[in-house]
Amino acid sequence: MRFGSLNLKSNLFLSPLAGYTNLPFRLTLREVGGLDLATTDLVNARSLLEKNPKAFKLIETCPADRPLAVQLFGSVPEEMRDAAVRLEAMGISSVDINMGCPVRKVCKVGGGSAMMTELGRTAALVKGMTGAVKIPVTAKMRLGWDDENLTAPDLARALEDAGVAAIFIHGRTREQGFGGVVKLAGIRAVVQAVKTIPVIGNGDVTTPEAAKMMFAETGCAGVSIGRGAFYNPWIFAHTRHFLATGERLPEPVFAERVRVLCRHLDLMVEVFGEEHGCRMFRKVAPWYAKRFGPANEFNKRIVRLSSKAEFREILENYLHWRKQFLDDAGQLKANYQPPPMVASFMQPPGAAQREQIPVPRGPVEVW
Repeated sequence: MRFGSLNLKSNLFLSPLAGYTNLPFRLTLREVGGLDLATTDLVNARSLLEKNPKAFKLIETCPADRPLAVQLFGSVPEEMRDAAVRLEAMGISSVDINMGCPVRKVCKVGGGSAMMTELGRTAALVKGMTGAVKIPVTAKMRLGWDDENLTAPDLARALEDAGVAAIFIHGRTREQGFGGVVKLAGIRAVVQAVKTIPVIGNGDVTTPEAAKMMFAETGCAGVSIGRGAFYNPWIFAHTRHFLATGERLPEPVFAERVRVLCRHLDLMVEVFGEEHGCRMFRKVAPWYAKRFGPANEFNKRIVRLSSKAEFREILENYLHWRKQFLDDAGQLKANYQPPPMVASFMQPPGAAQREQIPVPRGPVEVW
């Protein structure tokens, strides 16, 4: 796949999600394999220009974390332009503009989904950015503010004219937040609205089968995966294999899941320090545990994690506790197996939808 001047080895992407898609998580996924272009947490353009240390921590990277896009949000054209120029000078591969974040404190300052409500103003802002840098500028948006204002196709056309290299479209409205059913027809409408640039579909791709269906039903050129990578860091490699061969690779064994969990924590400590890294890992580890089978004993302790030594103790105790659910071969008994992952757009009508993903607290200036 090609974004402007950027040649990519895969049409599968890591979706940015504030508080989760930081350097340790990106490196974990890259080590597992199958991921090419990844995107940072969203960062405030003004904070980058002011050289806020917290903003620079959000976009921290290293040579192993390439190619990398930084996702900017903001509503002041000059700040967004100058932030893009600074990122290009830092060697960032691509700049993504956040037009999809539904969180109120982002929207109320004119960023995120609020950018979908003023097409002319947004297009002018984007044109200023694309004219100032040589690296690709992309945009991530939603279907619209709500079901009565599905502005994505019109905005996509305006952004294509303004010079964006690609569009990422989440198949929900701002009103839906992170819940409800992803609408593939809405993604398809954006694909059909543009003439030449690639459109990347996003939303509830938790399995290789869901990715294949999104490709087939929307005509999108690529798929961006967020929550599916939290449950299953192998999803990129497995999806690439499935799309190429039609063969579904077996899920990783429990020991491999634990190995990657431990590696992720090591990277968190390496990047953020032991105290802060362990505190941040409190919200990460339960995502892994959703595919462990029974995990109450693990989850109730991991949410108070404060050191690597404590993590080793928690894990050792959990492995002992978990033995009661295993058969003679050391495998989870059938009645304790976690249910299969199913995307919202592949579930029958009326099925229960997934839980909300909490977003970070704190001032909007630094995320």
